[in-house]
Amino acid sequence: MYKITAKEHFSDAVVKLTVEAPLIAKSRRPGHFVIVIDSKHGERIPLTIADADPAAGTITLVVQGVGESTKSICAMEPGQSLTDVVGPLGRATTIRNGGTVVCCGGGVGVAPLLPIIKAMKAAGCRVISVLAARTRDLIILEKEVRAHSDEVLIMTDDGTYGQKGLVTTGVEQVLLREPVDEVVTIGPAVMMKFVAALTRKYNVPTVASLNTIMVDGTGMCGACRVSVGGKMRFVCIDGPEFDAHQVDFDEMIMRLRP
Repeated sequence: MYKITAKEHFSDAVVKLTVEAPLIAKSRRPGHFVIVIDSKHGERIPLTIADADPAAGTITLVVQGVGESTKSICAMEPGQSLTDVVGPLGRATTIRNGGTVVCCGGGVGVAPLLPIIKAMKAAGCRVISVLAARTRDLIILEKEVRAHSDEVLIMTDDGTYGQKGLVTTGVEQVLLREPVDEVVTIGPAVMMKFVAALTRKYNVPTVASLNTIMVDGTGMCGACRVSVGGKMRFVCIDGPEFDAHQVDFDEMIMRLRP
């Protein structure tokens, strides 16, 4: 059993949970995820690790209540325990040693982006973070991102906070004013598609995390298959991060349609 020690509401549908998982906290790296089961008969839910405290033996998970299982997890309170937390799984992020990196996240995609931002900054990179959401209330983890970034740009669809516009607007502002060595993007598939199209135009290497399409998390279900460079890959075991310029986002988006 994995006890929940703290909970924070980002919105009605999104919560941050701190969970006791000492072995995972010690071994996790940016980009890793876990499989969470809330109860004996619960569904397997893959969740990227947003943060970890090895000294306290805890990991941080950000959960968006979409279906029955994720809503059940979001409803849990400190003192209650998850039945299973398995991990760390997936391939860790390759962290640059120096250079300028633009890290852009949309909505809850900022959660898995945070450990990458922290690691890039610790490795000596100049980190420019671009956070985007539909409206101000949906911007998450801004304080934590600012603590590990050299600059933060906020983009909202409705202009209620930061600049009015899409994430690509903020990214392009940076690309136009200074050399960038790499872009990392995590968020909705359509967002990552347009970030990749933009950075291809400027010939900037780009990494996309496709964790949002994972289901089983072990490669058995095949739901997270994606075409990368014309070859089939499984996000949960070959990723979750890939060269964004090689991902067939149109195929991926078509498969995500209900």
